[in-house]
Parts: sequence; C-alpha cells; structure tokens
Amino acid sequence: MSTVAYEIVDVFTDRPFAGNPLAVVFGGADLATVQMQALAREFNLSETVFLLPPVTVGATHRVRIFTPTIELPFAGHPSVGSAVTAMRRGLLQPGEVVQECGAGLLPITVTAAGSATLTGAAPTLGEPLDPAPLLAAAGLTAADLDGEAAPRTAGCGLDWVFLPVRREALARVRVNPRAAEEAGCADLSVFAWSGAEAYARVFSATWTVDEDPATGSAALALGVWLVAAGRLPPDGTSAYRIHQGMEMKRPSRLDCTVTAAAGVAISTTVTGHVHPVAAGEIAVPPFIG
Repeated sequence: MSTVAYEIVDVFTDRPFAGNPLAVVFGGADLATVQMQALAREFNLSETVFLLPPVTVGATHRVRIFTPTIELPFAGHPSVGSAVTAMRRGLLQPGEVVQECGAGLLPITVTAAGSATLTGAAPTLGEPLDPAPLLAAAGLTAADLDGEAAPRTAGCGLDWVFLPVRREALARVRVNPRAAEEAGCADLSVFAWSGAEAYARVFSATWTVDEDPATGSAALALGVWLVAAGRLPPDGTSAYRIHQGMEMKRPSRLDCTVTAAAGVAISTTVTGHVHPVAAGEIAVPPFIG
C-alpha cells in the first residue's frame, strides 16, 4: 500500500488545540485531483493543503488547497500553515518565499520562530449591500447593526461579505445556510470593530465546516472594507488585529496590516503562528468515487 506523509498543524495560534487546524500533505506530486479531494474528505478539516514543486518561474513552492467538497484557488490559513510547516521540515528556508496557488504568486515571509506573514492578492471591493437580508440570514435584527457603514463584499484572493454588528450580537449569530445563499452571502464575516481590533465569526455555506475558527483570506479582505468604511486611515499603512474562534473554543489571533492611498486599499497582509500537533502517513486513495 502506497502512502504519503502528512502533518496536522494549528494555524493562527501559538499553542496547540486552538486556532484553525490544517492538514499538510507532502509527496503528492503524482496524485490526481480526485485523490487529493478524497484525502481532504478523509481529514474532514476546513482545508487540506498539498505542498508541491513549483511550475512557475519565480515561485519557491506550489500549493493546492481543498475543502472536504471543493478545491479553492486561495485560502489564508493553508498558505501560512504550509509555508511554516515546509520551513520546519527543511523544504524552505526562513525569509522571503513565493507561493504559487490558484490565485497566482503570493509573497510570504517565514520566520524561524514559526510564524509567517502573507501578502494578499490585489484587493477588490463591491458595492454597498442592503443589510436586511444579511441580518436575517445571520439570525439578527436591524438593532444589531453597527453604525452607518454598509455591508459589502471585499476580497484579496477570495471574496467575503462583511456585516458589521455590535459586539454583544456576535454570541447570538445563528447563520441559516440556505438563507445566506439566497441573500448572496454564502461566504459571510460577521464582525464587531473596536479601536484597532475586530472580533469576528466567519461562515461559509459552500464548505462542509460551516463556521471557521480562523480565516486568513477574510482577515486580509477586512482591511479593504475598513479603509472603504473610514474605520482605518485613507493613506499609509495601518495595523489591525482580529480575534476569531472564541465561540468555537478555538481562540485565534490574526495580526494584519492594510496599506491605502486616497481612501482605497492597495495591499494587505496577515501574520500568524503555526503550532504542530500530529504527523503520520496516510494511504493514497484509489481512483474511485
């Protein structure tokens, strides 16, 4: 029976059994897409990442990222987690690396201490959205909305709908996946903003794992929303921190920056630690299913 090596790591945390768990699979260059998807279903985590040789000039490594049901072009915690794990295994050196993924080439800075800083893809920003159907999909009311800033979509590789609410409303969020899809917010970040910190809960009706304890792609995109909403300065580089996963008993911390010019976000970064928790070998799935 042929096998491939894997590690389970917790991302966006400096201790085990917190943050967002991730399966990192090594030696899978000869695996077909259906085999990778089968392994992702077997791990049944929010994402499984396959670390592969690069095929594009300038890249130091390549990743393919799978939820239990679909392949993603990009996701933050697999990018951070796989880069640090590869460094710890001696496959990458600490310092600047370039990750190749479905969203393109992404620069990552890896430290010997076990953290990584990921720079997101080009920011995107949607038009303001009617909050009523979004609030209803999240089980909230108009009284829970925070301030005058409108919900809207933002992204840095993956798009998310951002719904700003009062801090006390977060514990009451109960997302109805069907209502979220009908409201156009299948991928939804419900967050409360205070000072330079956000407290967030992130949901995806398109994933098997409905709520995510730490979401790097949403953390990057939140900076785009914050600049557009006037919550962060319109020029220069600003830092912000996201706390996520508390309601899931998996507290996570994502340290971010956003660089803006004339009120428009032009780049964002997210930094997090990665803690190893398990390692082993897993059988290569046959070509079935």
